[in-house]
Amino acid sequence: MEELHRLSKDEYEEVAKLPVVLVLDNVRSLSNVGAVFRSADAFRIGELFLCGITACPPHREIHKTALGADETVPWRYFKTTEEACRELKSMGYRIFAVEQVEGSVMLQDFKAEPNTAFILGNEVDGVSEEALPFCDTALEIPQEGTKHSLNVSVCSGILMWNIFEQLFLKKG
Repeated sequence: MEELHRLSKDEYEEVAKLPVVLVLDNVRSLSNVGAVFRSADAFRIGELFLCGITACPPHREIHKTALGADETVPWRYFKTTEEACRELKSMGYRIFAVEQVEGSVMLQDFKAEPNTAFILGNEVDGVSEEALPFCDTALEIPQEGTKHSLNVSVCSGILMWNIFEQLFLKKG
């Protein structure tokens, strides 16, 4: 780990995180939840909001995929995504749905800013109708294949890399 310059759990707790929240809106797969935790750790995401049916740590299946990131990444549970959105708005966050909708902004055209939150939706139904009114706009990851759909954990990884690159790697 030393050669890889990886932080210990204690060092990770002390290091600055990106002022970004990812909201998991009724994500049903425990493996997807674990994968989001793992990527959030890699890119120093500030916090995860787990909503509705989204499972919470500690859970064996989440831990198996997260490889311990479920113990490092701060998270909170909300009974509804609407409740999470109200909390984010009260904290001054801008909220973006990651969804394919009319008028969405393509990810490559998005300029990341601090105090932003991103809602990632259910694997089948996408971002819930209750969450959309809280969103400033929607972001879309361009796709050119036949499916025009990404797994939520893959989508979150692409999103987090983009934000990390803009807010951390290019910050100065």
